[in-house]
Amino acid sequence: MNPSASASPPTGTPYGTLPSASPLPQRKPVSLPRLHEMRERGEKITMLTAYDATFAAVADAAGVECILVGDSLGMVCQGLSSTVGVTLETMRYHTESVVRGLQRVQATAWVIGDLPFGSYHESKEQALRSAAELMRAGAHMVKLEGGGWTAETVRFLVERGIPVCAHLGLTPQTVHALGGYRVQGRGDASALQLKRQALELQDAGAAMLVLEMVPAVLSKEITEQLQTCHTIGIGAGKDTAGQVLVMHDMLGINLGKNPKFVRNFMEGQASVRDAMAAYVAAVKNGSFPDNSLHAW
Repeated sequence: MNPSASASPPTGTPYGTLPSASPLPQRKPVSLPRLHEMRERGEKITMLTAYDATFAAVADAAGVECILVGDSLGMVCQGLSSTVGVTLETMRYHTESVVRGLQRVQATAWVIGDLPFGSYHESKEQALRSAAELMRAGAHMVKLEGGGWTAETVRFLVERGIPVCAHLGLTPQTVHALGGYRVQGRGDASALQLKRQALELQDAGAAMLVLEMVPAVLSKEITEQLQTCHTIGIGAGKDTAGQVLVMHDMLGINLGKNPKFVRNFMEGQASVRDAMAAYVAAVKNGSFPDNSLHAW
């Protein structure tokens, strides 16, 4: 008899294993109705970026509801100076990687794929083709930046069954036009413009809206105005419907100085999963962000 025939099968792979999912009966897949229910009962929505199978699975196991496959990967993974150089092909690759990791552990997180610079600017039809690439890769929703002209694109996508997350405030793809990484929405005219654009995006069908580096008072006003579009803050204060951070930032392993709105959740934690769970808990209980430390 061949000794190897009776040997127990290996319990892992040569390069590590993904974390186990929690028992299936306790897990409900995240969906747009579920996110709306969370908003209705006042529970904060948690979101983190992830770019590969393992970190996505860890984030889900830590309780993160939404995983953003962000074009921030251009800076934290590729070493680019901005997100402008990220291609649709790269976004599809990383979205596929994230989704495969989540599928392997029967995870339930809602996956949002970033439409990169130049992939939706030419026309609504171009935006549809680009969004379809990310949806085929496994994304549940796509994200695009900017207001004004984007409302028509959002409507076009939503009418064709593609959920959309919008993004206002500091929009990294147009950072050069904004004059750098600066707080947006200061001053009456700028604040009114952001409010108008947010309402236009909601009316167009956007289900979520990232508000980045927007004064806390303004983001609170926008959140209160939007009933069907859930605001996700990053440097926008504590009163948004949820929060998002770049994973590398909140783990304290980025290549530069953390922005003001970031807290290093690895401090005092024994593992990445513990750090992510601490982030989820802090967002849920309202201790992060602290407007006196992390907002304008």
